[in-house]
Order: sequence, then structure tokens, then C-alpha cells
Amino acid sequence: MPEFESTDHWDAAAQHYEKTAHPFTVRYAEAALARVALTPDSRVLDVAAGTGALALTAAQTGAQVLATDFSPGMVARIAAVGLPNVETQVMDGQALALEDGKFDAVFSIFGVIMFPDWRKGLSEMARVTRSGGYGVVATWQDRGAATFLLLGQIRRKLFPRRDGMTMPDAIKALSDLHDFARELIAAGYLDPQIEHVTHDYELEISTLAEPDTLFGMSPDWTSLNDAEKAAVIAEVREMAGEHEILPIPSTALIAVAQR
Repeated sequence: MPEFESTDHWDAAAQHYEKTAHPFTVRYAEAALARVALTPDSRVLDVAAGTGALALTAAQTGAQVLATDFSPGMVARIAAVGLPNVETQVMDGQALALEDGKFDAVFSIFGVIMFPDWRKGLSEMARVTRSGGYGVVATWQDRGAATFLLLGQIRRKLFPRRDGMTMPDAIKALSDLHDFARELIAAGYLDPQIEHVTHDYELEISTLAEPDTLFGMSPDWTSLNDAEKAAVIAEVREMAGEHEILPIPSTALIAVAQR
């Protein structure tokens, strides 16, 4: 089983994820929320919520938010914030224990795309969206984003005969806009509107002093020996030159569809 399908992996990674990934993914969550008008009367579901980039941002509108994730460690990070209009539950997004048509807007920001049965995840999102409500899904393009994207690029340059990290099936399947739209329609949504959204992940070169902290979640890093890791670090430094920040342009596809 790939690491990203394991609750233990995400439980162990929750604090690191909140520190390193959350501040970046919240920018895409904001882009997703800008495409759906929420009010204090809105009922919002965040599927595979992680540490709550979408859920906590949506709560700022006054909406009533339910954040779900199969990782207790992730859910605990959201609950610890203590917002009165955010409820949290440990729940498998492939089998949501929720009533049909309960939510005005259902989001999954880089969440459903990690599921073993991601099509079931999409159909579950549609099932719990009310008629006339919205489903919003964000996915990375097929090479990923941020440090995962950078490591993949460097590995292909330095170690061209070495296989890299296997991306989740959904990322590959949904990288094309027409395929993405077709899958949302098959799940039960209507008229998907899909846009490219790009932000720079700003890698601070000073963090290379602790590369296991910076890259530790990626198999593209953990599978390397010490000499190979040193070569990767040297390549990153060369790419940055004299700059203290190395920007890594990372593109997501954000889809909005009606039920």
C-alpha cells in the first residue's frame, strides 16, 4: 500500500504538514472559496481536510463547516483551533457517514485525489451535495507541486535511470481538463468549470540545513542514499544561485460544478 493511503503516515506527518504544506495549500483553498459564495447560513463540508486549509478559511465567512479526514492526527490539528462554527469528524471520504443532499458546498482540496477509490470519493461528494449546491475539487497536475515537484525534476536530471515517486492514480487521470470534467459529470455533478491556478512555493535555501525536515515526506527523498542526497542539495543551491528563496511554480486545477 502506498504511504499516502495509510492513516499512520498522515497521523505521523500531521504536525510537519501543518507547518510546511498548510501555508501553501491555503492559497489554493482561498482560490477555491473565491469561486463559491458562502454566507453564515451555508453548510459546508471539507472532505479529506488535512489540517484544515479549506475548512478554517471557509469558517471566516461564518458558514457552518464540517471538516472530515480519515487521519485522527489531521482532524486533531483542526479541532485544536477551537472555532465554534467548525465541527470535525474522523471519516472515510470513500464512504461518508452523512445524509444525502445535506450540504450547500462540498470541497476537497488535494484530498479526494489521494484516495484508492477516488471515483467513489467524487460520487460521495456529489451524493451529499444538495440540489443546486456546489462541489469543488482541486488537484495537482501530473508532476505534483512544491518540493515534490522540485525533487522529481532534479531526480530526472541527476538519476535519469531511477524510477521516481509514483503519483496517485487520480492526479494522472484528472490532469487533462476534459477528463476531469467527464469524471465530475460521471460522479453526479453538472457543468464543471475548471481553471488553472498557479502559485510559487517559496523554498527558503536556509532550510536545506535540515533537508530531512524539508523533504522528509517524499519517497523521492527517502529512497536516496547520503551521496545522492548531497547531490540533490547541491543542485538546489545551484538553481538558487545567490538568492535566499527559490520559487517553485506549482499549478493546480480547480473545478467547480453544480449538483
